[in-house]
This record gives sequence, C-alpha cells and structure tokens, in this order.
Amino acid sequence: MTLIKSISGIRGTIGGKAGDNLTPVDAVKFASAYGTFLKNNIDTSARDNKKLVVVIGRDARISGPMIHNLVVNTLVGLGIDVIDLGLSTTPTVEVAVPLEEADGGIILTASHNPKQWNALKLLNAKGEFLSGADGAKILEIAEAEAFDFSDVDNLGEITSNDAYMDIHIDEVLNLPLVDVEAVKAAKFKVVVDGVNSSGGIIVPMVLEQMGVEVVKLYCEPNGHFPHNPEPLKEHLTDICELVIKEKADLGIVVDPDVDRLAFISEDGEMFGEEYTLVAVADYVLSKTPGNTVSNMSSSRALRDVTNKHNGSYEASAVGEVNVVELMKKNNAVIGGEGNGGIIYPELHYGRDSIVGIALFLTHLANKKMKVSELRASYPEYYMSKNKIELTPQIDVDAILEAMTNKYADENISTIDGVKIDFASEWVHLRKSNTEPIIRIYTEAPSQKQADELALRIIGEIKEVAGI
Repeated sequence: MTLIKSISGIRGTIGGKAGDNLTPVDAVKFASAYGTFLKNNIDTSARDNKKLVVVIGRDARISGPMIHNLVVNTLVGLGIDVIDLGLSTTPTVEVAVPLEEADGGIILTASHNPKQWNALKLLNAKGEFLSGADGAKILEIAEAEAFDFSDVDNLGEITSNDAYMDIHIDEVLNLPLVDVEAVKAAKFKVVVDGVNSSGGIIVPMVLEQMGVEVVKLYCEPNGHFPHNPEPLKEHLTDICELVIKEKADLGIVVDPDVDRLAFISEDGEMFGEEYTLVAVADYVLSKTPGNTVSNMSSSRALRDVTNKHNGSYEASAVGEVNVVELMKKNNAVIGGEGNGGIIYPELHYGRDSIVGIALFLTHLANKKMKVSELRASYPEYYMSKNKIELTPQIDVDAILEAMTNKYADENISTIDGVKIDFASEWVHLRKSNTEPIIRIYTEAPSQKQADELALRIIGEIKEVAGI
C-alpha cells in the first residue's frame, strides 16, 4: 500500500494507516494544504464576495464519493466556496475553472491506476496543473500542518453544477477545426470502452452529437473497472474483438478520467497510443501550420509529421506540466504525450480525450479512408520499454553521466535523464525518484531494432555499474 506525495498532487491506495496510504486523514490534510495555499497567495479583498472559489470533480472510482465529501467539506471549513461538478472528467474540470472564474480546481482521480487508488490533482486559476514551485509550497504547508479554519459565520458554500459535461462538449464542437457535418456524413459506427468510469458518459454523448452510431462496452460508471484501466494493448482484447464482431469503423478507449485516448482500427488492431497525437497533429497542422511539442519518451513520428508541414518540433521533460510550459514557450498549435494525451491550446492547456476524438473523427471523415489505412500512412516506429533495478548503493547519477560521456558525439539531451538521438533510433534513460531504478525507452524502425538497442544499452549500463 502506498502514498505518493509530489508537486502535482497526492495519490495513494485507499485504506491502511494514515501517512502510509490515502486515508481520510490524508485527504483532509492535503485538501487543507491546497486551500491554505490559495488563501495565502490570492487577494480577494477587491471582490464583492471575499471568498475563494474552487471547482471540484471526480471520476467514478468506488472511493470517489468518500474522498469527494472529505475534500469538499474541508474547503468549506477553510471558508472557500465550492462549485461541485460531481461525476466528471479531468479535462472537464480544467475547462470549468476559467469559465467559472474560479481560483483553482481539484480533480479526484488516480487516472489510469487500478481501482484501489485515488488522488487529488491540483489546478491553478487557469485550469492548468500547478507549477513545480507551487506544488512544493503545498507540500511544505501540509508537512507543517499550518492550517487556519474559518469560524461558523464564514464557512464556504457548495454549489452543485452537473451541466459541465454538456458545456465541455459544446466548447469542443464549436472549435473551428471540428467539422460535425463531415462526421455525420461519414456515418461512422464506433465501439466505446469507458472502463466503467466517467468516459462511459461523456464519450457516447459527444459521439451521438456528431451523428455517430455508438456501441457501448463497459460504459456503466460504477467504478468496477472490468480490466486494468491503463489503455494498453494487453488490456483491450474485449473491445478489439467487439470492433470486428460489430463491423465497426473503429473503437475508442479512454482511461477513468478521460485524459488518455486510444483507438482501435476496423480490423481489431491497435492504432497505437503513440499515434493518437501523431494523427491529430497531422490534421491540425494541415489546417493551422505551426509548431508541436511532446515529451522525450514520445514517438519520433510527431517530429516527422511536423517537419512534413514545415513546422518546428521540440521535446520537453516528461510530465504534462513540462509539455505545457514548452508549448507556451514555442507557441505550439498542438502537443501532448505519447500515452494518448492530446493538448490543444485552442480550447485549453490540458490533455483532453474529447478534443482528441472530435479532431480525429474530422480528420478521418476528410481523408475518407479506413483507420488502418490512416495508420499505415504514418512513419513506422516501434518502441521497447524496459527498466533495470539497481542496489541502493549504486550511484545512478554517475551511471547516467558515464552513458552521456560514452555517447558524447551523438545528439544528447540531459534535461530529463539522458536522451540519445541516433540517426534512425533513440534511447531515453530516466531514473526513478523513489527507488534505485533506471527506465530505458528505445524507439527504432522495427521492433527487433528497438529491442536490440535496449539490450545493448542495458548491457552497457550493467558494465558501468559493475553488475
């Protein structure tokens, strides 16, 4: 059982001892720290209503109602007004925060983690994840337990608003690059796996408004995930089979909080999470030429597609906050992460599967081709993901420095571990912040080459480490 405190929030497994797991005590403690941080940093004196406002939403996890009630009422106890979206998605809450002119937001979700996990994801007034510096301040406040709760006459108030999934969909469908009529004319049939969470509500809703025939699979938002909720090939055999059985044009899979998006081709094969962003970026760049950003562990295919459209591609450190920061710096028109996370600044700076679905279907309708044909039109790259477990006595930083020196003549980045770009393949080495592990990601034009590169690098690391 685990409790992980980081600058992006707090996540852990439900039950067990306070401080070791995500217990009610821990939920209250970190909600108190977040609320206190807002009170310390936002001046409300010029407002008619002097209170701060925070938007709250949750996914459909079994522990959701419990954690939700604790967090909401903790903020009320701090004198903060809460706009409660109830069952929602991460991108929906991100959209709601600026529309409500709120001071922040909290999403109660452990994203792709299994059902025993939950988390508090923390947003700023723009509806974006907090900066590392702000996250660190919240951890300090939590550690010190420096909370000052409101007296009875100044408690916060709760306003429920269950309209935001509809509002989110409206915002997406009103985007200039989303062509609802073209999608309606294509008469797509789509199988949706909502992993029995919020995606089971919002994904069919947006598809039906785009004139798509929907076949639902695991769309009952009861929190009982029917398979591992991370949208990887090995977890998605049911939808792959159902796409073929239903003679559907494609399958759509999201994770429990709807910020990761994967597609299944009409032949039951995975489109590839890495290629979700590639396909959407191809469409966006064809209409609005510009720059792109993904993280260092994402496919080189995005760079290739960006170059095709005469744009500039840059890679950030891993983590959504880092991707967004570099997107803003480079004025990127589209970006995201290779795990199926689409960030489209025209709407907001956050991974958003609903935006991704609408743009992908528009692209597919315009191309007038099968999903498998669209996938075949992109550069072929294959990844291998591995890790080496080391003893605590081994200096991981020294190993990474030795690998940097060994390949000094190659194109190297050290902003997030060590990324070595070869002519036709790359390797990214990252150390874990919590255990003596080096993660090794490789990509090459064939799976054999990716695996062989990984084995070679693993051997070299073991030689340097003397193991």
